[in-house]
Amino acid sequence: MTPADPFRHHPELRDKINAADQSVFRDLDLAQMDARLTAAGMAADWRTPSAEREAGRRGFLDGHWNQDLWVFAYGSLMWDPSVDFVEVRKARCDGFSRSFCLWDEGGRGSTENPGLMLAIDQGGVCDGLAFRLAAGQLDHETFVLFRREMIAPAYRPAWLPLTTDHGPVTALAFVADRRQDKIRPGIPLDRQARMIATATGMLGSSFDYLAGIERQLRVLGVEDPYVTRLFDAVQRLRAGDMPARDR
Repeated sequence: MTPADPFRHHPELRDKINAADQSVFRDLDLAQMDARLTAAGMAADWRTPSAEREAGRRGFLDGHWNQDLWVFAYGSLMWDPSVDFVEVRKARCDGFSRSFCLWDEGGRGSTENPGLMLAIDQGGVCDGLAFRLAAGQLDHETFVLFRREMIAPAYRPAWLPLTTDHGPVTALAFVADRRQDKIRPGIPLDRQARMIATATGMLGSSFDYLAGIERQLRVLGVEDPYVTRLFDAVQRLRAGDMPARDR
């Protein structure tokens, strides 16, 4: 029996989403990351211990191992999911919206010049993608996913209801964990823009991250006024129309 095409609902996305083996997150070398980030000024205990993260993954997924799993993508997962999937759908999540509230001093920022990364936080609506992972691959694929998204205290895994054109699903999503000090909601948009316009870290620049999100939303035909306003503000900063740094 021929496996169903993962892009059967959205063939236009076939060359807009990276294959798992193209992702740098597929085979992360955590020891190398530790060395690079501590050399750059991060605390030695910057990340969640692997055993603790794995215990959390297994506890969260308890009772779900024998069924396919949906994952909600709202940021870089939309073009670089780093996991093998058997189906992708455009999806909407009610009750959460995008927020550049994750203070980043390593991946796309530094201790001297922090950047911001994306989470979803309570309130509003968020359009993105839902990826379905096959039950037979769940252990390894969720290991990759949790190592990426739960590498340091910032997100919490949650089960969220999504609507799609092909029926409702319940998906794993990584949402802002307000108990963590790296989650800082309420940063004024002009300061968000100044941070993103200048910050660079081990994974690249905050601007490239934001630009990737803005680009993929356009591919999906999704309008997110917050992302548009922020992207426009960062573009003006980078063009020299506003002060380059927060004062």
